[in-house]
Amino acid sequence: MHPSQQRRERDLRSAELSSRKPAAGADTVVRVVPLASAVPAQEISGSQQFLYAAMIGVLIINLFAPQTLLEQIGTALGLAQDRRGLIAMLPQLGYAAGLILLVPLTDLTENRALITRIIACCALALAGAAFAPTTWLFLLAIFIAGATTCAIQMLVPLVASMVGEAHRGKVIGNVMSGLMVGLLLSRPLSNLLVDVGGWRLLYGMMAVSVALVAVSLRLIVSVRHPAGGLSYLQLIGSLWGLLKSQPVLRLRALTAALGMASFTAFWTAIALLLSQQPFAMSSRQIALFALVGASGAIVAPVAGRVGDRGWTRPATIIAHLCVIAGLIVAGVAGAGWGGFDAAAHPWLALVLLAGVAALVDAGVTADQTLGRRSVNMLPPEQRGRLNGLFVSIFFVGSALGAFVATMAWAAGGWAAVCLAGIAFMAVALLVYCLSSSIKA
Repeated sequence: MHPSQQRRERDLRSAELSSRKPAAGADTVVRVVPLASAVPAQEISGSQQFLYAAMIGVLIINLFAPQTLLEQIGTALGLAQDRRGLIAMLPQLGYAAGLILLVPLTDLTENRALITRIIACCALALAGAAFAPTTWLFLLAIFIAGATTCAIQMLVPLVASMVGEAHRGKVIGNVMSGLMVGLLLSRPLSNLLVDVGGWRLLYGMMAVSVALVAVSLRLIVSVRHPAGGLSYLQLIGSLWGLLKSQPVLRLRALTAALGMASFTAFWTAIALLLSQQPFAMSSRQIALFALVGASGAIVAPVAGRVGDRGWTRPATIIAHLCVIAGLIVAGVAGAGWGGFDAAAHPWLALVLLAGVAALVDAGVTADQTLGRRSVNMLPPEQRGRLNGLFVSIFFVGSALGAFVATMAWAAGGWAAVCLAGIAFMAVALLVYCLSSSIKA
């Protein structure tokens, strides 16, 4: 029989079998695929990825914008000198609370409605901060704004669920580049806006921008229903169990925390260094210097693609080594290691420090992108909680880096800050290399 005839015969037999009804009493098997683990129906275009990245960049700004404005805001609100640190601390504390208490809701309720409502609340809180008549209303408003900014960590796993595993790292890298750019631009942009119209204008502009994000997400994001099965209290109670049962999460969260500690130590003290001789830079000039660091965020999509090709481990080690090398150069340019004289070559020292800023940011961005990719490869029905845990842990590292940087600066200046940053990343590299049995 001709091959084509054989195929037709098989097709006819298959059609006949599929059309037969099951006999009485026979069992009928129905295969059900949970929505949360279903194969994505469509891929995300490059323009959509750029839009998601821009939205995340807008949302993250309010967490870091106040850090260089403590004097201006504190003086305007009559806040005592010893309490002005609350202006920078409360958004971070709110964010950590949101990661633990709100992000797990993505494993419980429909994601699009949840995310847009939380972002709308963020916009209202920022508007409240812009018009707050009293100090305590302002502090409450920025705490709530920080807590609702956790919508970022709801959006990232939602985007990850829209694409197949083969391209997930690339998409996460593209989208998360927005977070790093927003983080790095938050300080210079806030200083420029405050110079133009004061700190209330800054919060008003952030409120409008975040409101636009909420509207845009409502229009473009697809509906996603999680698999469900647990109550809210059960979800919260499961966090510790997830941390214990997922070695990939533990490893990646720890290295990300140490990386953020190194990153934050560098950026906490660099303004102090640049404001002194031989640089003597103004606040606006330091803000422009910070723009150089944003260039490091371009490695995020590259790191994602590298992860998709199976090169996660060597890429992570290279990222850690880049940060360590950058901080060694920072010690040369700013602390005179190796006999270098910054006073004799101030422009060369400044160029070296700018290169270090980009290299440190690139290394930390790559490490976080690869870590997020690994975490988002874990069970999809746990993705919201996993991302919340991952980010909350590395934000603890960020807080630790800021604390250590201030102590190191007081004890030994820029040299001590560089040594602290190197130590953080060296520990991260050692832990990662000793965990070769974990595929992360």
